[in-house]
Amino acid sequence: MAGPLHGLRIVELAGIGPVPFAGMMLADHGAEVIRVERPGAEPGAGDPLLRSRNTITLDLKSADGAAELRAQCKSADGLIEGFRPGVMERLGLGPDTLLRDNPKLVYGRMTGWGQDGPLAQKAGHDINFIALSGTLGALGRAGDKPTPPINLVGDFGGGGMLLAFGMVSALLAVKSGGAGQVVDCAMTDGSALLMAMMWGFRAQSRWTDERGTNVIDTGAPFYETYETADGLFVAVGAIEPQF
Repeated sequence: MAGPLHGLRIVELAGIGPVPFAGMMLADHGAEVIRVERPGAEPGAGDPLLRSRNTITLDLKSADGAAELRAQCKSADGLIEGFRPGVMERLGLGPDTLLRDNPKLVYGRMTGWGQDGPLAQKAGHDINFIALSGTLGALGRAGDKPTPPINLVGDFGGGGMLLAFGMVSALLAVKSGGAGQVVDCAMTDGSALLMAMMWGFRAQSRWTDERGTNVIDTGAPFYETYETADGLFVAVGAIEPQF
């Protein structure tokens, strides 16, 4: 059975982390996603983030490669890219150009810090983005240093997942008669958004800034992990009295 996004065509400029995750989400839900790799790139065999889509190779620094991408986007519903701010514009492939070619295009952008601001051109990774947003400071045990949750919060939850959600929202707006638009996602912003419930609890004096002292951050014995006799662990989440 075709997925709910069947009939939509998305061009994905190859990257790592959040952009291929967003492409995977869109493809898994039925969109035709065409991944554009640079010449000489490794095929990524066996990588689940690259499933459910076809790949083409283009040198976007060449006139022919840039022209072919523009041609691809003229008949596409969306594009997703994760370059540093200004790179696509320098290639002649920025949103002004592609939306002029195709006024219905949804142009998705993924960055760490956003398109502008003092850190926009700085390198960074998941741990840096979630540190600045305040999310990392809430993760860890009492009296210990913050613990990075792998790269789940910045790259995937606050990055790729929100980019996919933003793309679908904008695509729905276009299908309802709206104009094409830019969906601008930053992992710093997205990771802060994932903390919305905790910020609400904090405003209600139900959450403290001292990590490891709250109900669901290992501060309560009924929401914890415990070592078992066989050297493994059991997770206990007895948090609601009715259950």
